[in-house]
Amino acid sequence: MIAEIYYDKGTIVIKGNVHVPHAKFDSRSGTYRALAYRYRDIIEYLERNGIDFIDNALDPIPTPYFDAEISLRDYQEKALERWLIDKRGCVVLPTGSGKTHVAMAAINELSAPTLIVVPTLALVEQWKDKLRIFGEENVGEFSGREKELKPLTVATYDSAYVNAEKLGNKFMLLVFDEVHHLPAESYVQTAQMSAAPFRLGLTATFERDDGRHEILKEVVGGKVFELLPDHLAGKHLASYTIKRIFVPLTDEEKKEYEKREKIFKGYLRAKGIMLRRSEDFNKIVMASGYDERAYEALRAWEGARKIAFNSKNKIRKLREILDRHRKDKIIIFTRHNELVYRISKVFLIPAITHRTGRDEREEILEGFKTGRFRAIVSSQVLDEGIDVPDANVGVIMSGSGSAREYIQRLGRILRPSKGKKEAVLYELISRGTGEVNTARRRKNAAKRTA
Repeated sequence: MIAEIYYDKGTIVIKGNVHVPHAKFDSRSGTYRALAYRYRDIIEYLERNGIDFIDNALDPIPTPYFDAEISLRDYQEKALERWLIDKRGCVVLPTGSGKTHVAMAAINELSAPTLIVVPTLALVEQWKDKLRIFGEENVGEFSGREKELKPLTVATYDSAYVNAEKLGNKFMLLVFDEVHHLPAESYVQTAQMSAAPFRLGLTATFERDDGRHEILKEVVGGKVFELLPDHLAGKHLASYTIKRIFVPLTDEEKKEYEKREKIFKGYLRAKGIMLRRSEDFNKIVMASGYDERAYEALRAWEGARKIAFNSKNKIRKLREILDRHRKDKIIIFTRHNELVYRISKVFLIPAITHRTGRDEREEILEGFKTGRFRAIVSSQVLDEGIDVPDANVGVIMSGSGSAREYIQRLGRILRPSKGKKEAVLYELISRGTGEVNTARRRKNAAKRTA
């Protein structure tokens, strides 16, 4: 009997008395089924074992032969070569080092219908602009605002997930930009429900704090190439130094901080809680819904954090840094919008947050690029997904212990520029507060990825 392979709503169906690995028997239809991402494994198994089959699974979008001129740096060439060995896997490169060029070269090599999945509409626009090198008529968008399937289609993670069944057999190559987003429980279904045999993940930070990056090995492929900022600094990216400045709280802030810290630590002692992992802290968050003491402890913890993040001496130190770097281009990063707007008001610096409209954001970034603004301040909006013009000074006013956030912020000041001076990243840390441990975790986490 000849087996028949076809696609059905995010699954691969094998019709015929043929059992293959990864597929389970469906008694209702008398067929074997597997999630669509197993398509390539199933075909290779049938071929390897000499089993005759008819393949009706893929219905790819007709795609012309591409012959674009794409020049790559030496490390980009190596990344492409490593990926082409199996045409699966993730390329890890610092922000500003040209991950997109590696993907475009892969598209050029394969000349296959490609779905590029990105986290934001800003990135949709950036990718579409770059893909026009293959012909504007070949570039489409699949998002909440437009749904046009073309040989090269750029989709948001949200739209790709919601329409996974529809898109699942239309493309041969999947490119996941900022692939560390993909392991989210919903987004991963985009990869699982697609039969595309070729897959490329792009990121500056492969590992996730929750460990779910391990899923990528199965649905995209593991790391096939990795370089970190230190590997490229001084040649392809600007050389850099990191300056950690410990800033004391004012007497009034210190008194209020210790008061709130005492409430929080008192609750921990009373409940016998040791904060070793994020799960330990999550227990307090869950308990705050029914335990008044847990709620008060959580409020005290949040209040103490705000004091550390927003200390008056940090603002004074920022003023010194701005004065010292009058001829430089500066990006100021904060954890919360409250401090963004405070800095913007005090120093008359344009602010970008999630509330900033697209037109205003583009006007600010263009002003920063042309030198009309020498500094901008933002919360986590600029960590990824927005093309930020060259800067050579970064100031972290507050942040998390995440290696990803840290490396992305460092990457914002390391973009290549002919004759660019050494970049400097300042970390302002409130002495005697939880920020000290956060900065230590951030530093250690970044080292572990190096």
